[in-house]
Amino acid sequence: MNIRSLKSLRVWFVAALALVVLAACATGPRVRTDYDPGANFAQYRTWGWYSPIAMEQSGYSSWISERIKANVQREMEARGYRYDAKSPDLKVNFQAVVQERSDVYSMPRSDIAWLYSYRARSYVAVPFWYDETTVSRYTEGTLTVDLVDAARNRMVWTGDAIGRVVRRNPEQRAADIDASVIAIFAKYPYSAGSGQPLPLPGR
Repeated sequence: MNIRSLKSLRVWFVAALALVVLAACATGPRVRTDYDPGANFAQYRTWGWYSPIAMEQSGYSSWISERIKANVQREMEARGYRYDAKSPDLKVNFQAVVQERSDVYSMPRSDIAWLYSYRARSYVAVPFWYDETTVSRYTEGTLTVDLVDAARNRMVWTGDAIGRVVRRNPEQRAADIDASVIAIFAKYPYSAGSGQPLPLPGR
């Protein structure tokens, strides 16, 4: 196996690991979004794929990237966008990454020290207080979906689904991917041909 193949395999593995997100928890992945305030979303009616897709820069796709594509297509079509492979108004790109994280917790504790008292001629209990620090290390996965204005080649909207990476079976990983894409698009407030943002759940 040559160096290029090793790099491609590593990219695929990192992307796969990043998508084993803790979507099964009660709240699902944490989602954050951003957009270009100068973009005219009313002019976007069609969509296609950005080339090359960031997650497929190794030159081939995987079942994970195909699963993401199917979910993105469903979400875009549900909002009225028509797929146009040749000349779309919007191009969709996506990427998955992992990062090592750590949380530091401090808890107040108390204890007793036994000190010798020459006055009492015995050991006496002396209470004292201190902070106990615990460091929790974990792996965090992020799935990012970008919507790019095809005419300007400029990103106009982006969404991230972020969660802790855990080991899960293929069926659970597939469900996690679905949940992550759904969670991202739940924060996308526009539909095809409309520049008026719709109210989002929880707002």
